[in-house]
Amino acid sequence: MSFVPSQFIAQIPSVDRPNADAQPFGIVQVDDAGVIKLYNRWESEMAGVPVASAEGRNFFTQVAPCTNNRLMFGKFKDGVAKGELDSEFNYTFTYKMKPTNVQIRLFRHAPSATNWVLVGLRAA
Repeated sequence: MSFVPSQFIAQIPSVDRPNADAQPFGIVQVDDAGVIKLYNRWESEMAGVPVASAEGRNFFTQVAPCTNNRLMFGKFKDGVAKGELDSEFNYTFTYKMKPTNVQIRLFRHAPSATNWVLVGLRAA
């Protein structure tokens, strides 16, 4: 069972900042190159990265370089190239924070060509 409610996935094309900030998990919308378009409050507080410092920068290389690897960025690039991505897996963030166990859901909404990195905490 995903930590991301199916109702949220259904409304993803219309997610705006107030809606994203109201969610109890991290939401990072990125373009096909990984540049952040939307970075919600939950993710900002968990990562210790201000929203204004994140948006407009590359998630995988500038904001969360611990994700610049085959498991995360490679899976993202493959999904973008195929035009379809919906993968959920456990991950550990290590950049600018103590190691933090999370669940990641990489999702591409094909009709709107938008990409999402969704982050939820998981038990240690």
